[in-house]
Amino acid sequence: MSQTAFSRVVAIIPCTDVNAAERWWNVLGFARPPEQDHGDYRMLSDAEGAEIHLQPAVEGWLSPGRNPFGVYVYTPRVDELALTARNAIIEPGKTPEHKPWGMYEFALNGPDDLLVRIGWPSGLIHAEPA
Repeated sequence: MSQTAFSRVVAIIPCTDVNAAERWWNVLGFARPPEQDHGDYRMLSDAEGAEIHLQPAVEGWLSPGRNPFGVYVYTPRVDELALTARNAIIEPGKTPEHKPWGMYEFALNGPDDLLVRIGWPSGLIHAEPA
């Protein structure tokens, strides 16, 4: 983790299977440094500095199909990640869409039925370098 002079919030995601959850996030470009070994507590990041932490869920806390948790990944790489996860997108079109709330995004059903939205402000999507 880089030392920066600003505050940030990192989601700590409870998982029934931390190893499977880590593999799922790896597909989206999140990884932990090879030297990191904190047992079942995993601190993952992507190349742009987004971070998530994974930890084992308390027994009985997560019920299949009823996960109350969700995370939003803000990234200009929406189209790239949508191609990577196309078959897992839960919206009918299987592609990112410009939403009425001003975001260009798509949604995935993550580990343990975690809602994972990936998006970027619609007004900035065409301003990004190709």
